[in-house]
Amino acid sequence: MREIHRANGGALLQFLRNLVASGASHTAEDLVQETMLRAWRNLDAVPVEAESQRRWLFTVARRLAIDAYRKRQSRPVEVSLVDTEPAASGLESAETVIAELTLQHAVGGLSAAHRSVLRELYVEGHTLDETATRLGVPVGTVKSRAHYATRQLRDALMGA
Repeated sequence: MREIHRANGGALLQFLRNLVASGASHTAEDLVQETMLRAWRNLDAVPVEAESQRRWLFTVARRLAIDAYRKRQSRPVEVSLVDTEPAASGLESAETVIAELTLQHAVGGLSAAHRSVLRELYVEGHTLDETATRLGVPVGTVKSRAHYATRQLRDALMGA
């Protein structure tokens, strides 16, 4: 088995890396191991002649790759643990809810004029001139309302 692996392992790995998705070198390595395991289990069926032996191993490896591909297609996509974020703890969730409620309360405490300026500037993304035109007030009024509204929000949030 060592001689079979030494003579064919590298070529099998390269062959399988070309068959599996890029970035899935671990899958190619697993398939090489499975190919060698099949060869070990069926050692009497593995040809002795080098070229025939290589053809036999590549056929087994190709079939294993096809089976692995079909298996992946029949189930949901696997997600790496590295890609997942840990779930928020109860404390983090509670803090988020409290922050959201505090912000809603602070925005609710603003006058309608102040809220409309903040909505135009920061939610809608309009410029000072566009906001002034849309609200029908001078640009200086927009600046003043934005200043006082953000200061009131900051004070409400920092005092919380």
